[in-house]
Amino acid sequence: MSIFRTKNLDDMVAAARKPGGLKKVLGPFDLILMGIGAIVGTGIFVLTGTGALTAGPALTLSFIIAALACGFAAMCYAEFASTVPVAGSIYTYSYATLGELVAWMIGWDLMLEYGLATSAVSVGWSGYFQSLISGFGLHLPTALTAAPGAVPGAVTYFNLPAFLIMIVLTAMLSWGMRESARLNNVMVAIKVAVVLLFIVVGARHVEPANWQPFMPYGHTGVLSAAAIVFFAFIGFDAVTSAAEEVKRPERDLPIGIIGSLAGCTILYVIVSAIMTGIVPYAQFKGVDHPVSLALKYAGENWVAGFVDLGAILGMTTVILVMAYGQTRIIFAMSRDGLLPKRLSSIHPKHGTPYLATWIVGVVFGLLAALVPLDVLTELINIGTLAAFSLVSIAVIVLRKKRPDLHRAFRCPGVPVIPLLAVAFCFVLMAYLSLTTWIAFGVWLALGLVVYFTYARHHSLLNKQ
Repeated sequence: MSIFRTKNLDDMVAAARKPGGLKKVLGPFDLILMGIGAIVGTGIFVLTGTGALTAGPALTLSFIIAALACGFAAMCYAEFASTVPVAGSIYTYSYATLGELVAWMIGWDLMLEYGLATSAVSVGWSGYFQSLISGFGLHLPTALTAAPGAVPGAVTYFNLPAFLIMIVLTAMLSWGMRESARLNNVMVAIKVAVVLLFIVVGARHVEPANWQPFMPYGHTGVLSAAAIVFFAFIGFDAVTSAAEEVKRPERDLPIGIIGSLAGCTILYVIVSAIMTGIVPYAQFKGVDHPVSLALKYAGENWVAGFVDLGAILGMTTVILVMAYGQTRIIFAMSRDGLLPKRLSSIHPKHGTPYLATWIVGVVFGLLAALVPLDVLTELINIGTLAAFSLVSIAVIVLRKKRPDLHRAFRCPGVPVIPLLAVAFCFVLMAYLSLTTWIAFGVWLALGLVVYFTYARHHSLLNKQ
């Protein structure tokens, strides 16, 4: 059936290597820092408090479970990214293995996931930024501090800082990937140093009694928290979106994907253990800055200020990498004819998908400025879990269809590891709310309408 037609892998790789495409400027160090830049942000600075309320001190186990789900999927991503070094991430891999309709739906899903992630993190960035400048006696007009109706009892119209950070980072991405990578590397280095500072200072104030009871809400609490903090790991998959801009993708992409995920998992487990060891978990209720709260609780106010700065930089890099990943998925879908062709046009000087980058920046910048985004993590999570499940299935399918294909990195234990990734993802999805499932279904239904009315007929495969 035409809706299940697949692209030829060899043609895809050949097309990506043609001159005049995206500039190949990234190395393994850039990819690891890109992954850390996308992962270490809202998860460690905000969601640790929410997770502690759900799991108690066993939050460390929740992070490990979420990391296992990501780790199994990461190995599948690494095999695909090193074998098919083409922009578009799971969308591209699905198009080559599972068919056009599946590829379109997962691309449609990822556009929402990455877009909402940039908007949600922009709002969080705005809150930390306003808190930081207030320490210097500076305050924005109330009407420009939040979206309409976001602050009870206050009249607000537009979240100006959230919009401006999106525009500034969009300008960076449109300017060039090398420049964006350099900015990301500097900010990642600073925020990792801040996290390490918290670990060194906070470890001296841990009270082991605060870890008892260790699992106050049983395994249900641990799994529910894992479904929430899974958001903290979203981002390593954005590394695969850079495939066409990597100098040696066969070697460097697996290093970037697995290296960034492993490093962030270690940081998350240590930080959550120290945080719940300083502050009794019940005291994180209603707190959106749990890491700095732990330091203030311990009397280390001077370090808490550095943590706030680290949070701002952390969220900045998350927005940067998520917006980057989204533009590359749109670029790949447009190049295949599923979206308007102009979205895959490349700037002659900067070598970036200029129009797609600015559309993403302006649309989701306005969304961050005008819509209260305080309950978005579950919707973002369900889309990511669905993507992870598909890439794991696609690895098994491609092993059967193309056993002859050269694979620079091979996922170990196929089909066991990919099936474990699917199982972990479905368990976490089961712990998400019914409202989340309904919203996800509505978005996918809208995607089907767009596919059958536009994308299917404009597909390059359909023309061929």
